[in-house]
Amino acid sequence: MFALEVKNLSKSFDKIKAVDDVSFNVPEGSVFGLIGRNGAGKTTTIRMMMNIYSPDSGEVTLRGVKVGQEFKDRVGYLPEERGLYKKMKVIDTLLFFAELKGISGRAVAKKAKEYLNRFDLWDRRKSKIEDLSKGNQQKIQFIATILHDPEFIILDEPFSGLDPINTNLLKEIILEKKKEGKVIIFSTHLMDFAEKMCDHIAMIDQGKIILSGSMSELKLKYAQKNVSLNYEGDISFLNNHPIVNKVSDFGNTTGIELKESSQTKELLKLLVENNVNIKRFDANEISLHEIFVKLAGGEDKMEFKKESANV
Repeated sequence: MFALEVKNLSKSFDKIKAVDDVSFNVPEGSVFGLIGRNGAGKTTTIRMMMNIYSPDSGEVTLRGVKVGQEFKDRVGYLPEERGLYKKMKVIDTLLFFAELKGISGRAVAKKAKEYLNRFDLWDRRKSKIEDLSKGNQQKIQFIATILHDPEFIILDEPFSGLDPINTNLLKEIILEKKKEGKVIIFSTHLMDFAEKMCDHIAMIDQGKIILSGSMSELKLKYAQKNVSLNYEGDISFLNNHPIVNKVSDFGNTTGIELKESSQTKELLKLLVENNVNIKRFDANEISLHEIFVKLAGGEDKMEFKKESANV
């Protein structure tokens, strides 16, 4: 059974169709990624899921029942834009947002202290939100999102403005929540995050879903004929080689698409014969970035960051 089902959602703003007949399913107890470039329709889709926007058509169901206003009480939602009151103090902000969800008292104050300590922000508990860096404001907003122990956690670009250490901490907490049986949905344009964290994904481009399903099944489907290579040396000889369909350089890793899946041994032999120092050679391996390029129609359309996500 699916926790959430998004069915044929569409939304237009004037003459611009931001979301076009979007459908996907979010399984129980999973980390689900809604991924795509900036402006692809991720935030509009999430806002319709949250009942912030009314769809022009389509619906969202929670365990078979159409989502209504009461769904918001069961969700922790971190919007892409900061939703904090700049003049409020940190601790007051956290307790205020928890109270809006019907949670108050010593237990939630204790939990707020635990999270602030975990993010090294306890000493800033009496600081005003406006006096914090953007990264620290993001951490406060994340704590406010999960402080009331929601059943569903929806995060829109949650890693924005965070350094690698706090990114890892955020990832740890998300995975802890998954172990507790929570349903986590997050949107991102960073492929590495989705690839390393998600059980299931929906990939959106220009308002349309171009791919959805479990991560393992999708990678298995698209990885055939593909080799992921980490190397030192010159592999320019592979360009226009008879066994090679395409070479894609992603910085630290190069994806090589072969004409036939049976040619991986021949490729390995070619690399050795041309004195290429092979650090990693993974046959039948493909990144989400490569899958998106394949489906969305070319490297020239990409706006995804290629740097490591440090997950």
